Amino acid sequence: MMSFFCLVPLFVCARSFVSPPAVARPHVFRLQAAEDVESPRLESVKALFESRLTTLEHLLRRAEGHFNGSESFLQERLAADMLPFGTQIAFTCNQPRNFALWCAGRPPDNLDPRVTSLAQAYEHVATTKDLLAGISHVADDKLSEVTRLDLGQGTYLELSGTAYVDDFLMPTSVWKV
Repeated sequence: MMSFFCLVPLFVCARSFVSPPAVARPHVFRLQAAEDVESPRLESVKALFESRLTTLEHLLRRAEGHFNGSESFLQERLAADMLPFGTQIAFTCNQPRNFALWCAGRPPDNLDPRVTSLAQAYEHVATTKDLLAGISHVADDKLSEVTRLDLGQGTYLELSGTAYVDDFLMPTSVWKV
């Protein structure tokens, strides 16, 4: 039997990807400068990442309070086959971090996975939020560009921008039952 706490994240995650139905407004017109092109798809991805970082920051504060300021929980694992919580923080920040870098036309740059202090964890979240806040004037045309990811040893992966965002960067939920 699945507990309530397992269902809440599923509901929250599912709601994040559902957009409200379009509302027809026949008398509303808006003129935009060429550099002020709306990018509803990329803006929604940015908003999702900002939401996830805010949640991560909240979880860090709660854990800090629960463990009375001790940083030992950063080395704990939720399951034997998972990496430590500190590493999970770096991995969680890497997704929006690399999204922001991609929007700026820069290559991916992952954070050091060894997060051993709360100060370092909060710094990762803050710098990632700053990178996201710096995203501006990126049109949804970016999604049609081909993105190349170097995998090492001379191998690489080429993806459309849409595949890169949807299949590589977007947070996924893996539930153990």
